[in-house]
Amino acid sequence: MAHLSASLSPPRPVSSRSFTLVSSSSSDDGEDDAPLPFPTALPRSDFLAPDFDPAEYLSSLANRHQTLEDLRSDLRERSAAISTELLELVNTNYTSFLSLGDELKGGEDKVEDVRVALLGFRRAVEEIKGRVRERGTEVGGLNKDLTGVRSDIETGRKMMELDERISALEARLAIGSTGHDTDESDEDEEDDEDELEGAVGSSSAKLAQLANQYVTIDELADDIGRETLFVRKTEERLIRCRNTILLDLGTALREAKKAGVRGHAKLLKLMTIYALVDAQAEAVKALKSN
Repeated sequence: MAHLSASLSPPRPVSSRSFTLVSSSSSDDGEDDAPLPFPTALPRSDFLAPDFDPAEYLSSLANRHQTLEDLRSDLRERSAAISTELLELVNTNYTSFLSLGDELKGGEDKVEDVRVALLGFRRAVEEIKGRVRERGTEVGGLNKDLTGVRSDIETGRKMMELDERISALEARLAIGSTGHDTDESDEDEEDDEDELEGAVGSSSAKLAQLANQYVTIDELADDIGRETLFVRKTEERLIRCRNTILLDLGTALREAKKAGVRGHAKLLKLMTIYALVDAQAEAVKALKSN
């Protein structure tokens, strides 16, 4: 543009923000070029975009009819204008800025009140937590006590059942009376087809029932605990019941041996009953003694 301006005659002042278009060097009409359109002011909204990028924005102004110096001058003037506006805003609201400190004055008391209230609330929460922990410990202890009481109740029921079963077995064995329960003995003998005619001892069916009752009682005593005082006191009664059953088994065994071949079936049943009450040694001794 500098060499074009030098060729103009006569020269005339040109605005820094306007441009003149020179004629071609071959033109002889001597008419002056018309001035270029004055560039419009940069819109303020362009600078307020959230994604504003200076380099990108300047590159978008390539088609703007304005020199770089004019653009810099425009931006400086815009920056100065913004600073002036900011100063005017500060001066306008200066009184409010000064009164803001006065309004906040004395707020320390309110802050202290809030702090004290929060500390009191924290202490209350800690007290509640402590009470909850204590109650949890108390409830845990009560649950243990309840479990122990339930266990004691269950043990008591088993003890009562043990006593009832021993009494029933003693009644069937006629321990402490003059003889065995003849009605049940006769009924058992009628149901046992392998019983020998004229036998005076108990039938193998009745002996098997008695042995099963004894085994049930013995297992119940183990469940309660052999070291329990109640079980130790009933141990003597159990021993008497077992000895009575072995005595009846010995009598029936002798009768089966005397019967010879006819007594083999009953003999096998009696040996099974001996094994049921864990008395194999007594069975061998009974066989040898006869």
